[in-house]
Formats: sequence, structure tokens, C-alpha cells
Amino acid sequence: MNLTFYKYQGTGNDFVMIDNRQQVFDKNNTKRIAFLCDRRFGVGADGLILLENHNTCDFKMVYFNADGNESSMCGNGGRCIVAFANFLGVIKNEATFEAIDGIHKATITDVLVHLQMQDVITVEDHKTHVFLDTGSPHHVQMEANLSDFDVKFLGRQIRRGAPYNEAGSNINFVSKISEEKFRVRTYERGVEDETLSCGTGVTAVALAMNYIGETEKNQITLQTEGGDLQVSFENTDTGYKNIWLIGPATQVFKGIL
Repeated sequence: MNLTFYKYQGTGNDFVMIDNRQQVFDKNNTKRIAFLCDRRFGVGADGLILLENHNTCDFKMVYFNADGNESSMCGNGGRCIVAFANFLGVIKNEATFEAIDGIHKATITDVLVHLQMQDVITVEDHKTHVFLDTGSPHHVQMEANLSDFDVKFLGRQIRRGAPYNEAGSNINFVSKISEEKFRVRTYERGVEDETLSCGTGVTAVALAMNYIGETEKNQITLQTEGGDLQVSFENTDTGYKNIWLIGPATQVFKGIL
């Protein structure tokens, strides 16, 4: 059976996108998902995303990491699926959809997608790093020079070490450019490599930098290897709310499996 797929990318974070409203894709076939994400033998992507029907929202997002396993929330993937839903005619300029971490709202204008993230109540300052969950777990660590930094080696060590161990965490290394801008490089669990961009990661970095006093701004630009993203948020007595991840999401090509 032939199956049409689309390739999308958001600041270099790329995904195989499939319209699964008719339940034509086997979500339990981990090996096939991993094969499709393989950059040498398959299509090549950081993850695979299914768009499915939902009873009360515009659609449902089902996200798999490149290793073939269903995973926690992917921010750039969420932005890309909004662009995909717009392309399919499922939505126009606004969307409400369900992901693994709950309900998200989004708007789209041309290629720019604004995605509302879940509120963040708990931020842990461990002095050497900050830990928080923005739909996925994130370790945020400041480093002076990211240009020659071995993200893959050190990221893998931290990701699999205590206290994260096998469950793991995404690892973000950050350097400050200014009050309004930070550079970020991320090692993603499930991909098990550095990715060009991570949406939940830059969201975590923006909140962490505000929390530890590196910036007082509530809209921050995050410079990733794949391009710039913006994160805006509101501080509250109980954490952060009204958090928005903002950036481009574009279709790259269409193919048939």
C-alpha cells in the first residue's frame, strides 16, 4: 500500500509528517518508524509525527522520536504540525490540538507559527545547572564558549548519568549574548545526538535564564544552529504561564512510501 508523507522543518528540526486521520499507519511498528527517520536508509528526520482526528479539538498530534518510540512533547514538531494542518485544510489561522502533554493553542501567519506551551510551575536551580519540564524534561547548563563545545559527547554523558539515568533528559548548553538573546545547543534523548534546534529546549532555556536572573526580559530570542526562535512568557508567584514558542515551520518535500 502506498502512503503519502511530507517532510517539514522548523529551524532545522525536521520531521516526517503523515496524515493519519484514516488510521492507515501502524503506530506499533517501532522498527518501521526508526527506519523512516534513518538518514541513510530511510527518509531521514529527527522524528515522525502523525496528525489524527480528535473529538473536541481540531486534531491530535502523535509524536515519535527517531528511535521509533513515542515520546514526550516536541515544540518544533508542534509548530510543524500546525503548518501541516493548515496545508491540509484542517485549520485556517488558528488551532487547538491535543499532544501527549495536553491541549495546545496555536496561530499561523505565512510560515510563522505561535505555539502556546504548558504552564511551568517547578524550576529547580542546582547551581551548576537548572532542571525543568516544558512538556519534555530539560537540563540547562551555561557554558562560556559553544563554538568548539563537544555537545554530543558531554550531552550523552549527562543524559545517561545520575540523576537522569536510563529515562534520560534533554541537555541544553547555553551562552549569553545579551539580555534579549542567548545561544543554545541541544542534545536530544531519543535522537541521541545534537539537533539543529529543540523547541521545548529553547523554551526551557528562556525560563531558566529568567529564573536565575540572567535576564529580566519576558520575550527572548534563542539562537540555535538551525536559526532563531522566540519565547515569550509571564512570571507569576507560582511559576510561568502564557508561554509561547514562536518561529518558522516550512514544508520541504512530499513523497510516497
